[in-house]
Amino acid sequence: MDKEKIKNILTKEIPENQILIDEPMKNHTSFKIGGAADLFVRVSKIEELYHVLEVINKEKIHLTIIGNGSNILVKDNGIYGIVLKIDFNKLEIEKKEETAIVTVGAGVRLGELAQKLLKEEIAGLEFASGIPGTIGGAVRMNAGAYGTEMKDIVLETKVLSLDDYEKNNIIILTNSEQQFSYRHSIFMNKRYIVLETKLKLKMGKYEEIKSKMDEYTLARKEKQPVNMPSAGSIFKRGEDFITAKLIDECGLKGYKIGGAKVSEIHAGFIVNEGNATAKDVLDLVKYVQNVVYEKTGKKIELEIEILGD
Repeated sequence: MDKEKIKNILTKEIPENQILIDEPMKNHTSFKIGGAADLFVRVSKIEELYHVLEVINKEKIHLTIIGNGSNILVKDNGIYGIVLKIDFNKLEIEKKEETAIVTVGAGVRLGELAQKLLKEEIAGLEFASGIPGTIGGAVRMNAGAYGTEMKDIVLETKVLSLDDYEKNNIIILTNSEQQFSYRHSIFMNKRYIVLETKLKLKMGKYEEIKSKMDEYTLARKEKQPVNMPSAGSIFKRGEDFITAKLIDECGLKGYKIGGAKVSEIHAGFIVNEGNATAKDVLDLVKYVQNVVYEKTGKKIELEIEILGD
């Protein structure tokens, strides 16, 4: 792929500062790990998105879409083709007596949205206030915490299908059509790009909302390694077991391979001590999975996504 040629084509519709060649993905992931993307492109308008899709279709370029990079591990050789960051920041709030309908762009960060809703005295998103992702990513993986998931508050989601985008075919999916389940949705099986989501929340009181957000923030600080680079909880919970508890019982807290370490604060997290490679993390993941299986007979699965070559 001629990177300069593709960049020149893209700049016809997209500002040049939104297009980066050979951009290290460690700059765009919460793990602070990852090789370079051939081209890293940020789009903030639907017209820019269509332009990128036209170019990849015409030039036969591989496309990878990311949100805030908080639930992914990029391999050391990087990502071939275009990495596209959806940066749609729409926010509309419609208050109706006891409820609030909030329409939010896929690129809006959960923490920032939670703060804005706090000021508007809108309750229901407190559980996600400390999740370091975007709305688009949260919907895609049905993010959740403290007993609540996105499926509990999503009303509908506007998406673009990569299979027929040339028709400008924007689809609106209802909650049930998004097929939410534990850390899963239809977006993991279909070639859909999340554009925006409509949330159904409720009106509340500022002090009560803030108190709950503060409570969750304190719990995260006490129970999670929030001051070290990670991708959040790296393994899914089991159907009949708590994965972090099993890892802890297997004596794996603090176990290291290279610069990657099983957190001593929360065994469900693998942290980057500063110089970890993706290979370090993947080797550690495999080691943990093998030890847990050998000692307990339980198979533990990754929650994060692995991207790249």
